[in-house]
Amino acid sequence: MTQFCSMPAKDLYHDTVKTALIKDGWTITDDPLTLAIGERDLYVDLGAEKLLIADRGNQKIAVGVKSFISSSPVKDVENALGQYILYEDIIAEEYPERVLYLAV
Repeated sequence: MTQFCSMPAKDLYHDTVKTALIKDGWTITDDPLTLAIGERDLYVDLGAEKLLIADRGNQKIAVGVKSFISSSPVKDVENALGQYILYEDIIAEEYPERVLYLAV
């Protein structure tokens, strides 16, 4: 039996962050960036890269987008921080060339 894991809904500011990255010269490579943990998939909101002319290399990032709009700002921070720590560990294993950011 195959388990299907649906992608979560995009954050309220997802498109705003994506547009800002593009305007800053980033190329969006993944929307979302898929991470595997065991047999399950997790999704970081955006993956992007930028060609650095001076270094003649690429800088790669992953960006989690979070809005703090619930009735409990503390719960929002707990959720965002927990997700960030989990994603950071997985990205270090799967995509060591990427730096993880949290857009709030």
